[in-house]
Amino acid sequence: MTNEKKQITFIINPISGTQKKDEIPPLIEELLDKSQFDVDLRITEYAGHAAELARQCAADGVDIVVAVGGDGTVNEVARSLVHTQTALGIIPCGSGNGLARHLCIPIDIRKALTLINECRIEAFDYGVINGLPFFCTCGMGFDAFISLKFAEAGKRGPITYIENVLKEGLRYRPETYEIIDDTGTMNYKAFLIACANASQYGNNAYIAPGATMKDGKMDVIIMEPFDALEAPQIAADLFMKTLGNNSKIKTFRTDRIHIRRQQPGAIHYDGDPIMTGTDIDVSIEPLGIRIVTNPDAPEDTSQPNQMLNAFSDFFNNINNVREDIRGDIEKSGRKIQAINKVLLRKLRS
Repeated sequence: MTNEKKQITFIINPISGTQKKDEIPPLIEELLDKSQFDVDLRITEYAGHAAELARQCAADGVDIVVAVGGDGTVNEVARSLVHTQTALGIIPCGSGNGLARHLCIPIDIRKALTLINECRIEAFDYGVINGLPFFCTCGMGFDAFISLKFAEAGKRGPITYIENVLKEGLRYRPETYEIIDDTGTMNYKAFLIACANASQYGNNAYIAPGATMKDGKMDVIIMEPFDALEAPQIAADLFMKTLGNNSKIKTFRTDRIHIRRQQPGAIHYDGDPIMTGTDIDVSIEPLGIRIVTNPDAPEDTSQPNQMLNAFSDFFNNINNVREDIRGDIEKSGRKIQAINKVLLRKLRS
């Protein structure tokens, strides 16, 4: 008796991510094992369409829905599949690819498609911030602020992030937060607070190197205020998986927290910004989403969107003039601004 074929739908966002999708359908035809799968291809036509298609697939009992696009498309599809029997597959086509990288899904499209033929499906945790699902990170403070600036700019691409970070980074003022969990209440002045279900923002920037999506917990990362001299070390720690060793970083693990800040503002969930009030609830839903993963490396617990590209550019730009900062701060600030202008000119050329 032969096993019944699995129903698999590829949801392709033609305008998301960093590369064209014209080559994807022929590669699916070439590489996907037709003895295992009955294949359907769907192309998104408008904002939110991927979520609608994924919800319908889950309602129809489709076995696997594969998101083909950047982090936004992956997260949009994933949010529609939580607490269903339909598994998420990922063909990463973005610049950050945070969830794919954490799960060791190949960035190479051919390898990612071949991996789907292995059909290794596991359940993973996901997070919720003020009722909004996230899969890698959420947070508030500087990263949410920059996400909002990017959205307001009305343009896509890393240069928009960099422009906003270089313009706003040195002027950003940390906020004061009250954090409540089952151990009590803590007060912090922080540059940002991140809640990590997975280990990275994307691009191998490891905000929570030890985070795992299978422990029913999130890693809470509090980045305390720092000066320009300290910024380069924080940048290095992000990419060297040593952020937890930095004196400006406080971390703990919990399954839920309540955060109260002094005034309303932006939060982000997997890089998508939204304005909220002063009270923020974050929690973990254990094993609430099924994902096609890598049978050889289901999860990279030693590791960690585009947002961090700019975040790191801001730090590295300061790093270029860190020796000057030891002297005249005002003079150094002018030099940083001059270097920023040169950097943007080069990026645009």
